[in-house]
Amino acid sequence: MSMPYYVAPEQMMKDRADFARKGIARGKSLVALQYSEGIAIIAENPSNTLRKSSEIYDRIAFAGVGKYNEFDSLRVLGVRSADLKGYQFSREDVDARSLANQYAQIIGQTFTHEVKPLEVEILVAELGVTPAGDQLFHIMYDGTVIDEKPFIVIGGDTDTIKTKVAAAFKDNLSLQEVCNLARTALSSDERKLHASDLEVTLLQRNGSRRCFKRLAEDLLAALLN
Repeated sequence: MSMPYYVAPEQMMKDRADFARKGIARGKSLVALQYSEGIAIIAENPSNTLRKSSEIYDRIAFAGVGKYNEFDSLRVLGVRSADLKGYQFSREDVDARSLANQYAQIIGQTFTHEVKPLEVEILVAELGVTPAGDQLFHIMYDGTVIDEKPFIVIGGDTDTIKTKVAAAFKDNLSLQEVCNLARTALSSDERKLHASDLEVTLLQRNGSRRCFKRLAEDLLAALLN
């Protein structure tokens, strides 16, 4: 009887992490930032049909980078979970923290026990009544959850983009300022991004129950300098 090949657990985890990181790095980056009216999620995404960010529930948004089919499956799971919890209990019981933990369990379980890890990193954002109540959760490819404010960068060359955002970020930026900051951070030295290259979604403190809004390309073009 042939013996199975032995691979040290440490080497197996390292190989999976390297595989996931390479897949995610090939994708386009995404930035989520607090601004004067709420939370803006701005991604490099030239597609008009495949969306990186979307609404999960009344005050909660989801965004992902990496393999589209994998993070879109997670989005659908989150929508169903939030709807079920809101129906069984109360709409106020649906929160980003519990969704982030649920995503972390799924992604972490896949990373540990499946042959191929999920090539995704995701963001779950919740708009608070005040800016202090805003929540931004970054769930990594291995299931690690990071609570970050006032901004998060995922996908692509994150270190370079974080440096650019940190250098220009201030509290209470306007929507126009935050769109231009993100455009500058996501652009490379060789290529400046335009409105058609970006996807912008917002969680706005507008006084209504549902806070999610998607910026049309013509409105975004008017905001960009």
